Amino acid sequence: MAVPARPTCSIALCTYNGENHLLAQWQSILDQHHQPDEVVICDDQSTDGTVALLQQFAAEAPFSVRILENKQRLGYNKNFEQVLRQCTSDLIFICDQDDYWFPEKISTMVQYMVDHPTVQLAFCDAWVTDEQLQGRQSRFWEVVRFNEQTQKRWLAGESMDIMLDGNRVMGCATVIRRDFLATLLPIPEALPGYIYDGWLGLVSAACEVIQFIDKPLQLYRTHQEQQVGVRPEETKERTRLRDRMDRHRAKKLAPLRQKQMQLVIIHQLLTVRVPANAPGLSQLNRRLAHFTMRSCLPGHRVQRLLPVLQSFYNGNYKRYADPSANWMAPYLAALGDLLE
Repeated sequence: MAVPARPTCSIALCTYNGENHLLAQWQSILDQHHQPDEVVICDDQSTDGTVALLQQFAAEAPFSVRILENKQRLGYNKNFEQVLRQCTSDLIFICDQDDYWFPEKISTMVQYMVDHPTVQLAFCDAWVTDEQLQGRQSRFWEVVRFNEQTQKRWLAGESMDIMLDGNRVMGCATVIRRDFLATLLPIPEALPGYIYDGWLGLVSAACEVIQFIDKPLQLYRTHQEQQVGVRPEETKERTRLRDRMDRHRAKKLAPLRQKQMQLVIIHQLLTVRVPANAPGLSQLNRRLAHFTMRSCLPGHRVQRLLPVLQSFYNGNYKRYADPSANWMAPYLAALGDLLE
């Protein structure tokens, strides 16, 4: 049997005023055990010395480097879309300007894609560090609640449900097959609750062609100038049982209707992008039906009894409870739907 050819690799790098951190990231690319075939860079109208630094890198690089300077600001979503379109290799690695890749990152992820030919997008973990890349504060997956239990659910085919609970895919930790870009792009202008990497994750999860590589293969730098990054979760207002009985019904329904509308938009965007029989869509449809039911319950309590009890019996209140909530959350949510 003939040995399959090694895939070619592109690095898709977006820059914007990255002069302070680019050198470390670029050195980590040069130090890769598996060198890329090309690096494509889209600069989003930097006003510091970023472009001059990139030109210096390009002149000295042992691989092809193309630098594209945007004529107008695109913002990170459309800039990443643009740079992905410009890549020509079989596999594309998304790269941020301010992180640091371990030398084995490309080789490890390339080998994974070779060994798993049906996977179209894979993502790894990272160590969260400070601005000087000092200290390993935590694993990135801990921050986004991608723990061992969630990973088991993912491997069991629940990647779409997990992505709808919140994005777990960090763009700069992904590798994508270029052939899959036709499905992923363009990135929607408005996607409530997600940015470009969340969209990549949702589409891939809908098609069940996304997997994770359980290794931290880079350092994730945290600093004030980040356009996107790790943000502490907002403290949610705690709703006591007596508050549930006293508050106006419109206040109770507002977050449910907001969630339902978010799911409607995601559903609209995905159904024109992926096949109608895409396996992950059934998980989206089930979740959408649950939140549509909850956000449209009639005012009369007796009329709420059957739909609420049916959904509770089917396990939906437990399935869609806030992952950070305690064991009582599904019961309180169902009780609130019945009584409020």
